[in-house]
Amino acid sequence: MFPSHSKPPVIPRTASEEASLRALESLMTEFFHDCTTNERKREIEELLDNFAQQIGAWRLCLYFLSSTRNDYVMMYSLTVFENLINKMWLGVPSQDKMEIRSCLPKLLLAHHKTLPYFIRNKLCKVIVDIGRQDWPMFYHDFFTNILQLIQSPVTTPLGLIMLKTTSEELACPREDLSVARKEELRKLLLDQVQTVLGLLTGILETVWDKHSVTAATPPPSPTSGESGTVCPPRDLLSNLLQSPSSAKLLNQPIPILDAESEYMCSLALECLAHLFSWIPLSASITPSLLTTIFHFARFGCDIRARKMASVNGSSQNCVLGQERGRLGVLAMSCINELMSKNCVPMEFEEYLLRMFQQTFYLLQKITKDNNAHTVKSRLEELDESYVEKFTDFLRLFVSVHLRRIESYSQFPVVEFLTLLFKYTFHQPTHEGYFSCLDIWTLFLDYLTSKIKSRLGDKEAVLNRYEDALVLLLTEVLNRIQFRYNQAQLEELDDETLDDDQQTEWQRYLRQSLEVVAKVMELLPTHAFSTLFPVLQDNLEVYLGLQQFIVTSGSGHRLNITAENDCRRLHCSLRDLSSLLQAVGRLAEYFIGDVFAARFSDALTVVERLVKVTLYGSQIKLYNIETAVPSVLKPDLIDVHAQSLAALQAYSHWLAQYCSEAHRQNTQQFVTLVSTTMDAVTPLISTKVQDKLLLSACHLLVSLATTVRPVFLISIPAVQKVFNRITDASAQRLVDKAQVLVCRALSNILLLPWPNLPENEQQWPVRSINHASLISALSRDYRDLKPNAAAPQRKMPLDDTKVIIHQTLSVLEDIVDSISGESTKSRQICYQSLQESVQVSLALFPAFIHQSDVTDEMLSFFLTLFRGLRVQMGVPFTEQIIQTFLNMFTREQLAESILHEGSTGCRVVEKFLKILQVVVQEPGQVFKPFLPSIISLCMEQVYPIIAERPSPDVKAELFELLFRTLHHNWRYFFKSTVLASVQRGIAEEQMENEPQFSAIMQAFGQSFLQPDIHLFKQNLFYLETLNTKQKLYHKKIFRTTMLFQFVNVLLQVLVHKSHDLLQEEIGIAIYNMASVDFDGFFAAFLPEFLTSCDGVDANQKNVLGRNFKMDRDLPSFTQNVHRLVNDLRYYRLCNDSLPPGTVKL
Repeated sequence: MFPSHSKPPVIPRTASEEASLRALESLMTEFFHDCTTNERKREIEELLDNFAQQIGAWRLCLYFLSSTRNDYVMMYSLTVFENLINKMWLGVPSQDKMEIRSCLPKLLLAHHKTLPYFIRNKLCKVIVDIGRQDWPMFYHDFFTNILQLIQSPVTTPLGLIMLKTTSEELACPREDLSVARKEELRKLLLDQVQTVLGLLTGILETVWDKHSVTAATPPPSPTSGESGTVCPPRDLLSNLLQSPSSAKLLNQPIPILDAESEYMCSLALECLAHLFSWIPLSASITPSLLTTIFHFARFGCDIRARKMASVNGSSQNCVLGQERGRLGVLAMSCINELMSKNCVPMEFEEYLLRMFQQTFYLLQKITKDNNAHTVKSRLEELDESYVEKFTDFLRLFVSVHLRRIESYSQFPVVEFLTLLFKYTFHQPTHEGYFSCLDIWTLFLDYLTSKIKSRLGDKEAVLNRYEDALVLLLTEVLNRIQFRYNQAQLEELDDETLDDDQQTEWQRYLRQSLEVVAKVMELLPTHAFSTLFPVLQDNLEVYLGLQQFIVTSGSGHRLNITAENDCRRLHCSLRDLSSLLQAVGRLAEYFIGDVFAARFSDALTVVERLVKVTLYGSQIKLYNIETAVPSVLKPDLIDVHAQSLAALQAYSHWLAQYCSEAHRQNTQQFVTLVSTTMDAVTPLISTKVQDKLLLSACHLLVSLATTVRPVFLISIPAVQKVFNRITDASAQRLVDKAQVLVCRALSNILLLPWPNLPENEQQWPVRSINHASLISALSRDYRDLKPNAAAPQRKMPLDDTKVIIHQTLSVLEDIVDSISGESTKSRQICYQSLQESVQVSLALFPAFIHQSDVTDEMLSFFLTLFRGLRVQMGVPFTEQIIQTFLNMFTREQLAESILHEGSTGCRVVEKFLKILQVVVQEPGQVFKPFLPSIISLCMEQVYPIIAERPSPDVKAELFELLFRTLHHNWRYFFKSTVLASVQRGIAEEQMENEPQFSAIMQAFGQSFLQPDIHLFKQNLFYLETLNTKQKLYHKKIFRTTMLFQFVNVLLQVLVHKSHDLLQEEIGIAIYNMASVDFDGFFAAFLPEFLTSCDGVDANQKNVLGRNFKMDRDLPSFTQNVHRLVNDLRYYRLCNDSLPPGTVKL
């Protein structure tokens, strides 16, 4: 392949070749010229494609490559070769193949120094592609030549590029090889791994040694004390954070490399990183190789070299500094590739310990404080990518290996956490800090699960980590406070929303509070005593604002005007808001089994929160004038809203207190709830900002729904809210708030009081009150009902729509919130709603062409069906279903789906959802509707949507069909007692066969469509029907459908249209085939292969032979994927043959 002193092949020129080359050059220049039109580009493209398809075009391309300096022409010529080798190689005469195998490497060897790097890399890939096809049978010296290139100093870089390309293309090849060839290539490469790693180690060591500053006494060689005498893991561990045995080496000054050596080392490290991504951990990865990689990892944390580069000033030196940093990044990539492997053989564990030791040594170096550098400034000077790689290493260590390593008692885990702590809190970027918080979260999760699995050792484990955790908690809390971290926090964006609908500031706060909460779970007392005093300090400032309020002409004003005071107040309010969120986040750690033990702490918190919310509402801080309204007003509103939200977080604690108080009848609890209501009521007003109003409404809902105190309804403040909401003249709140307040008031009347017997629940009086509440809320809506005496009053359509929207959104929410409650609550609710429901049914036909109104009405009915269908009773439910079935004619469905866009589709989807509830109802009540529901699906909806590419309505339709089958199996398969006793002898009786077949046909069709979500859903439905009802075993399925489905699923795999679902499809094919393995192997498989086009008889035989008759799931699915891969490969090969080729 690469003769040592070969000259480039001399290709005789002919006039026509010269002309072709000139023509190609001018075409290429024209193609990439700015002024060329797209039309002309397409013409040129067609011309070039046609040229590439010609047999023998490669000869001209070889001439072009050796005779042009035009990059575009060279790239095009190489693309012709790539196409030839990857798609047409099978049909190329062997003489031509030999010539190509000989010429291209010679060309590479002659020109590799002068070619642009992208052309050189492409030429390397083309040669590797030949090796992928022909090595070792027809191209036996392919790999030995690469090794020779690496060993010859002149061509080492070229050899390394070839090696990396070989690893990329041969270790994990693409589709276009048979499975057998893929396995063969991997085996061939694995045989070479030891040699290759040895060569790469040699290159890196040689460069390092050559450039090292040698002292008078030569340092020990990198392998001394490592490969000869191996220290036992225990010694290694106890010294894990001491200097490693190679410390002398690791402390040597880092050599200054020349550009050539730098380049060669970066290529060698890139090769190693790719090799490590696929070779197994084994003895081939020697201690001396690991030590050498760590030497290079030091390049990343060597600030001096970067400093020298910038001091010496020249741009070349700066580039050198960056290059050196890059070597560090590449070395860390190699280390992380090894770290990411979870399966570690016993013999490799010691190497891992060595790696941890050396990396922690680097971590110590990075986080060392000295006069010249703070840790932060040192991290700022490091290459950002290097810091990222180092953080990746730490994450892999904690998530993959900590469990393994920490079990050694000598592992100095606390010292490791100290280093991680310094590393975390000196990160120069927010992203870096987030990544480190993730590592702490992983560590805290590990600790929590360790304690849960070994409760006996809980104290010992916690004592070991207590100091570290308290330190972490304190520092994370400091980081979210402007008081300690103003400069950084002000950089965070609090306006732009990310994909998770949160701003950068909200994400920062949320991630920090998650760490606080996890520490609280482990050390509740410490966490509380750390957090509460900090909250207290900020509360003092807030509660002290009252003394600065003065009355001015237009209202109240905050008399704090000095710029510095305003800034300090702004910071204190922001901190109070964050700390209130922290206190709210910890509410879950005061309830359940620990309620009594932590009662006094929780009570202290709740009393403070109640006091703060009342204070805010009484002095109306949200309406106060301030010196800096654009800053301080939002701050004051936010603190008030957060105090309400924090109090809401303690509603489960209040509920537990309520049940305890019920036994002791304590006044303290009554006072807490009454005072909370005094704080909430003034805020339920249109004059209050939405943020604050909604916080108050949510707190009210929690009191009514979660806490449910008996006396809530008798509190004057609650009475006030009732009056405001039922007063027709009062201004309506914004939609969301109105819905929440109505839900709270309805729940106060409907939900059973905890710890009281049924006869003390006062249902009669609560029922009357609820009826009058609903009556007031639906007054305008019920007036819309047309009656004989006064046909519908003429009101503008838009006003009618507003009334319908406002009323139905409230009523739907009320039903939804009690749908899981006791029968009594649902009964009362339905009695109150009955008239409104009848009005809705009467209005429905009038609005059938207004899809926005129909959408809301159907939403309401869907919620009724889900929550109150028993209470509505059979006759009325039947009336509703019949009305809908009559209204949704084929024409109406077509209009909704095809002409009304997404709203129309939503209407049909909701209608289908209502039918889903109907078909799932147990018992015989709604069975009479099954025929008309199935006929609606199959004869009216399905024909409209079947051919539409849009996924609208399809998911709901197939869910309805699935639920119809799943919950009404006996509608299709009448199972008699006798049949079930003599299972296997008597087949179940089949009824309604045409409908069953039509449904199955629809499922089959859906697998031929591109929508992957629908495919996944429907495959899951079939598998569920098989698990629960033995679908695949039924005679009708087995005899007429089974192999049609298998065929469709195999075709889907062959066409790669739903590749993400490969595994699920394989399992489904297995489950279907396992019903009749004999039929599958003897009849289906041969038939499937016979019907396959694009493969010849011999190839079909090979495919059939390779499909072993395994009957276990893993082997069977492996055979399926092998069949699919090889079928695709054969088709690719056959497509590449020139027409008329005779295949033997």
